[in-house]
Amino acid sequence: MKKTIVVKIGGNASNQLPATFFEQLKIWWLEGKQILIIHGGGPQISQWSKKLQLPVKKINGIRVTNDETLDVTKAVLLGLVQPKLCQYIAQTGLPVIGLNASENHLLEGTYLDQAKYGEVGQVNKINQQWLETELHNQIGILAPLAQTKTGQWLNVNADMAAATIAIQMHAESLVLLTDVPGVLNSGKVVPQLTETVAADLFQQHIIKSGMMPKIKASFNALKNGVHQTFITNDLGRPGTQFQYVEK
Repeated sequence: MKKTIVVKIGGNASNQLPATFFEQLKIWWLEGKQILIIHGGGPQISQWSKKLQLPVKKINGIRVTNDETLDVTKAVLLGLVQPKLCQYIAQTGLPVIGLNASENHLLEGTYLDQAKYGEVGQVNKINQQWLETELHNQIGILAPLAQTKTGQWLNVNADMAAATIAIQMHAESLVLLTDVPGVLNSGKVVPQLTETVAADLFQQHIIKSGMMPKIKASFNALKNGVHQTFITNDLGRPGTQFQYVEK
């Protein structure tokens, strides 16, 4: 059985992927790892929403999504961000495929809190068998959009989606690739982070609310069987590694 690595790429990070990103993908590929990349597109979605004069609002790092914002989100993720990432990876000679929730019930979800967030959900179930088959001979690029059982599209926070998918895929590693080198304290990367230290840093306003979904996702993955989780801006460097301490 091949070991799986799940990489989440933020919208900012996808615009400035360094050479080390593609080098590390190649190393993992040659080692026989299965690679799944979950991509966000937050800055691009905000940019297009503003152009279309739609409200841009987040609560605890989660985008409030009405029907129009959901349409923009789908268009940006599936029509702009995903094809560009596929192109970048294909240019390195690695085999790659773009994936989305509507294929073989790939990501099934339920509403997170419709009254609070609108058309926002969480991933409950993945079609693991089909996904494993797709990842056997190619790198998968997947948008964090789910569908309900009745086919309603849901916007899902990419960090939370990546953690849930990593858990259900029994992944070896979850890497959250962002535009900062890790969790920072006084401008320096915190190399290892426990839940207790994360809570302290948040209370001191050192960790901002935008980083919280990433931190929660990382600890959730660790507690549920993912071997290791990281936040970094470079696949070649570990950045912040998360440590789960049993209470």
